[in-house]
Amino acid sequence: MTYLEAIILGIIQGLTEFLPVSSSGHLELVKVLMGDETVPKESLTFTVVLHFATALSTLLVFRKEVAQIFKGLFQFQWNEEFQFSLKILISMVPAVIIGLLFEEQLESFFGGQVVLVGAMLLVTALLLLMADKAKTTAKEVSYGNALVVGIAQAIAMLPGISRSGATISTSVLLKIDRVKAARFSFLMVVPLIFGKIAKDVLGGELLIESSQMIPTVAGFLAAFFSGLLACKWMLSLVKMSKLYYFSIYCALVGIVAILSVLGN
Repeated sequence: MTYLEAIILGIIQGLTEFLPVSSSGHLELVKVLMGDETVPKESLTFTVVLHFATALSTLLVFRKEVAQIFKGLFQFQWNEEFQFSLKILISMVPAVIIGLLFEEQLESFFGGQVVLVGAMLLVTALLLLMADKAKTTAKEVSYGNALVVGIAQAIAMLPGISRSGATISTSVLLKIDRVKAARFSFLMVVPLIFGKIAKDVLGGELLIESSQMIPTVAGFLAAFFSGLLACKWMLSLVKMSKLYYFSIYCALVGIVAILSVLGN
């Protein structure tokens, strides 16, 4: 992978992590277009590194909320901060279970599975369309809602299903306030990404060849700075109920991806 390719992938990750169009799906499609021939595990490693970059940008944008989560966890008082922290932990459970039980199967999906990515983008398009048509409400995130949204996040581990799109759409369909849904969606993934990084580092599974170290760093920085911009932009888009356009985009990309394979 060249420096330019890594930077392009980083920018795509930064933009698509927060915009509801599936960052992992776009990364896989662009890798295919670039002729990337890395094995699934190495491909997934680069994807995880880029997700780590956008997790850091999330921490920067939501630094006040993150501080409240840590404050809530260590106060051990049944207040609003502690309850929000508990909901974040509940939302992580489905993805942790799926990630641990089906890690090898998930890795196999990150190796140029264009038809799968295309089909999952169509699923994302449908979710976004349903959420866009949903009525605006002002409900808070309940414990039950946190678990359901967590299940949506676990399903979004498949490349092509937008994590932010799935979790925000599910939240909106559960009649949760749109801005609160977006905030919860962006915060709930941060512990999972840090946990994945820690697991891979401790287990010696973070495969980055020495020749790819600098391109990986370049991609990381590109994802971090583009993620900062996309996160703030997405918050305003959700507030204005502009998910319909992303639904059309995901549908078009999904159809083109599937036809590109079936036509060969």
